[in-house]
Amino acid sequence: MRLSHLPLRVTIGVFFINSGLGKRGLEGEPAEGVHGMAAGAIPQLQKMKPDQFAQVLSASEIALGAALITPFVSPVLAGAGLTAFGAGLVQLYLKTPGLREPGSIKPTQAGVGIAKDIWLVGAGLTLLTDGIAERARKKARKAGKRVLEAVPGI
Repeated sequence: MRLSHLPLRVTIGVFFINSGLGKRGLEGEPAEGVHGMAAGAIPQLQKMKPDQFAQVLSASEIALGAALITPFVSPVLAGAGLTAFGAGLVQLYLKTPGLREPGSIKPTQAGVGIAKDIWLVGAGLTLLTDGIAERARKKARKAGKRVLEAVPGI
């Protein structure tokens, strides 16, 4: 983990772990509410039972949070997970009636809480692109070193 990634990864990671722990054991009406909203945006989720969905969501949030705060998890992997999760929330925002003003992407008062989750996509893409760029820099340095070693007298 790069030192510059530490504040981003730890703050988001701890947030996700806390959110996932808060959903552990979610049953009944609260689970149905979370499931219903998600299934409205992603129809494939309708096949899952609400309690089962709540447990998968809880475990996913805890796992993503743990990956973000674990130093040996690459920024590419952590960024990809965060981007995917954030994209799911953006899809939820875009497809759930009443969260946006008609004909606009501007959130209604009810939609502000979910619309703000676009920052997760931005943070995930930052980690992902920075991790890919770092891999490319390392590969270029190795290739440059091999070239210099092959030249006599350098």
